[in-house]
Amino acid sequence: MSKLLEVNNLKVSFETYAGEVQAVRGVTFDLKKGETLAIVGESGSGKSVTSKALMGLIPNPPGRIKGGEILLDGKDLTKLTDKQMQNVRGKEVAMIFQDPMTSLNPTMTIGKQIMEGLIKHQNISKSDAKRRAIELLDLVGIPKPEIRVKQYPHQFSGGMRQRVVVAIALACNPKLLIADEPTTALDVTIQAQILELMKRIQKKMESSIIFITHDLGVVANVADRVAVMYAGKIVEIGTVDDIFYNPKHPYTWGLLTSMPSLDSEEEELIAIPGTPPDLLKPPVGDAFAARNPRALKIDFEMEPPMFQVSDTHYAATWLLHEDAPNIEMPEILQKRIRHMKEGDFHVVK
Repeated sequence: MSKLLEVNNLKVSFETYAGEVQAVRGVTFDLKKGETLAIVGESGSGKSVTSKALMGLIPNPPGRIKGGEILLDGKDLTKLTDKQMQNVRGKEVAMIFQDPMTSLNPTMTIGKQIMEGLIKHQNISKSDAKRRAIELLDLVGIPKPEIRVKQYPHQFSGGMRQRVVVAIALACNPKLLIADEPTTALDVTIQAQILELMKRIQKKMESSIIFITHDLGVVANVADRVAVMYAGKIVEIGTVDDIFYNPKHPYTWGLLTSMPSLDSEEEELIAIPGTPPDLLKPPVGDAFAARNPRALKIDFEMEPPMFQVSDTHYAATWLLHEDAPNIEMPEILQKRIRHMKEGDFHVVK
């Protein structure tokens, strides 16, 4: 598969009264056509800032892209003007936000909100745009779309509103769909329906998806590859099997160990100790070292490079250096991985 998106050494900062917050500190990844990449990590790791940079939605001031490239089909989005980016948003790249009520205009009918992008980017008549809006509502599973198209957001449930947001994002057949925690505000049953909907639509439209989430249970169900972010950097990236069955970075170990499960023998919820670092003054060395009980001396002195584990798997940890001591992942995680491989591990979603 050819690459649709290439992000190279992306850096995003925000100027605050206290100083410069380095929210994204040299992020590099790519995305193939028809692929789903999940970006995971705790709050404040830089996931959403990365996704907003891809959309050209970093508010300036206080934010700015300090460096790097965002190549969409070879075109560098960081070099485009605001007006040029308006033609990219919706048409080539679309976004599904976390809370549908902040994405929808309460004073406009659902039909008009879907039609808006169609008329702007597809240059079609109002009647054709309305017909297409009804088709899209039907595609995302909203019953009686010809009636619903005339209604307002307050007349829809939370799950239905999120389906509408998906329909708006899909209106112009974008090459890239960015979903920023699209199921967080929904209950478990509706979450599953929205995820199934997105998988079905991706298969039908052959679009590429970047899925931003902190929920590893969601990742296992939707992604082809996973990028683990911490303190503004990608610390590990690989296929779903690489990350779940052969994790290498201690932060990834912590995330996988802290997943709540339905295993009866595991009564205590295990959390990662400490808090993420202050990105006003990023730490020297491995940013996770202060929270890592298995940290080496070099972790506090020098930042690790990205080591290659396999053709698909990379991780930035000194544990992969040829001179590093043999430190194994926690025993509880080894046990969980065995159970996952055997199908006996059940994640609470």
